[in-house]
Amino acid sequence: MKELKYLNKYLYKYRVRLLFGVLITIIARIFSLFAPRLIGNSLTAVERFIKSETTPIEVIKEELFWNIVIIISAAIVSGFFTFLMRQTIINVSRYIEFDLKNEIFEHYQKLSLSFYKNNRTGDLMNRISEDVGKVRMYFGPAIMYSINTVSLFVIVISYMVSIAPVLTVYTLLPLPILSVTIYKLSKAINIRSTAVQEILSDLSTFTQESFSGIAVIKSYAIQSKVNKDFKELTYLSKEKNVDLAKIQAWFFPLMVLLIGFSNLLVIFIGGKQYIDGSLEIGVLAEFIIYVNMLTWPVATVGWVTSIIQQAEASQKRINDFLKEVPKITSGTIDETIKIGTIEFKNVSFTFKETKIQAAKNINFKLKLGETLGIIGKTGSGKSTILDLISRLYDVDEGEILIDGIPIQNYNLAALRSEIGYVPQNPFLFSETIESNIRFGKSDASFEEIEAAAKSSAVSGNIERFNEGYKTILGERGVTLSGGQIQRISIARALIKDPKILLFDDCLSAVDADTEEEILKNLNVSSKEKTTLIVSHRITSVKEADCIIVIEQGEIIEQGTHSDLIKEDGFYNRLYLKQNTEKNQ
Repeated sequence: MKELKYLNKYLYKYRVRLLFGVLITIIARIFSLFAPRLIGNSLTAVERFIKSETTPIEVIKEELFWNIVIIISAAIVSGFFTFLMRQTIINVSRYIEFDLKNEIFEHYQKLSLSFYKNNRTGDLMNRISEDVGKVRMYFGPAIMYSINTVSLFVIVISYMVSIAPVLTVYTLLPLPILSVTIYKLSKAINIRSTAVQEILSDLSTFTQESFSGIAVIKSYAIQSKVNKDFKELTYLSKEKNVDLAKIQAWFFPLMVLLIGFSNLLVIFIGGKQYIDGSLEIGVLAEFIIYVNMLTWPVATVGWVTSIIQQAEASQKRINDFLKEVPKITSGTIDETIKIGTIEFKNVSFTFKETKIQAAKNINFKLKLGETLGIIGKTGSGKSTILDLISRLYDVDEGEILIDGIPIQNYNLAALRSEIGYVPQNPFLFSETIESNIRFGKSDASFEEIEAAAKSSAVSGNIERFNEGYKTILGERGVTLSGGQIQRISIARALIKDPKILLFDDCLSAVDADTEEEILKNLNVSSKEKTTLIVSHRITSVKEADCIIVIEQGEIIEQGTHSDLIKEDGFYNRLYLKQNTEKNQ
């Protein structure tokens, strides 16, 4: 249970509730013991009446009547406290599930972008849902039944020893066999539980990717191949679950067998003692009831062990991610960006996974109100410059200064709060258009949302929708065109009113007239901002104060539009090519 030690902090947090649950459990078990004792007393009383000719029958009837009243009353009280026990301990498990899910999600938010590139979405989802669900069972049923079993064993066995120690020893003989059996089987359950959770992650990943890429699957007519792959995964899942079920299936029959053996010992040994006159008939009856009272708790030992082993396997998978240390750590300066000047000093960066150098000795400086255009071939490192400014990655060499302060010194939240970023592949949530734009500013008024939509030249499209700004989008904005998605993402960045605007080829899906309108609006709104525009189109960057051309992570040309078209370089050739295509 070493992996489950991580959760001890939650046990401490809810210790008062859990201790209250333990107290309630003990009280419930004490009241549950009234019935066996009174039944035994009743049988002994009847036996005395049969053997004695002087005891009036009315006395026996009255004793049996009050025994029945006390048995019923004790059962009601025991049932009430058992209800409270479930309410207390099971509720605690839900509180801990809530806390653990939030802890995992918050940790996911802190992890670097490289973590998400190296891990699959389906696996991440499975660990925060299925794995946490398995862990919750450890805090709920496992703890509840463990407390119930321990308290019942302590109380019942203590009482059994006090009234018939020899018979108690024979009754408990099967328990060591039970302990060894549980130990052996629990190890096998742990191994199989881990395998089940891993294949479940594979299934979650496969289905998530299939649903997200359903358009590609249909367009390539590969449904049959996808179905075949899915069947192979489900077959593996079935086999691993069957393997786990086969091991778990041993528990209950073994528990019942051992308890049955205990019953036989009670009847045989107790019967002999009764015949010898050393044991009353009522005590023998009590012991049979006690042994059967222990049947369910002993049987649950196997189930609880299975739950704990599955929780252990799941918590190990959760701990693997919780132990991940964010590569991007927050700085100590909590102040937000005041001006927005940006300076790159000999900046170099290489992707660790691919060893591709995306930035090599980059140098430039942008003042407030200036715009930098970035041009280059696909994969040349243009987007990386924007990612470095947002600190999605940290530089390997050199430094990036914002307002003269190294970017690593800023608190991440403070830094990113003043950056409006429109990625190359914008993401829209499955909510209304209004909510997606307001994502950039949570307290934005509807008038601000409309103004941002107009600046990004998308307000006309939105107003033509039946529900207007209240139109609910499909997942990732699938109900919109590529150009509409890009423009709503631009509106989201503009409404934030940040000091720095980063546009990563976010006008690629709009027509020339719309692009011109958006750029015209941007020129007005970005006068008090520092702006970087990555694009493949000359028209998107030609008005920039400075343009850099990137090739294999290195600046090969730099200057204004008028300067660069005079040179015989990549920019001039691209300008002539695009100008020719436009005039055709």
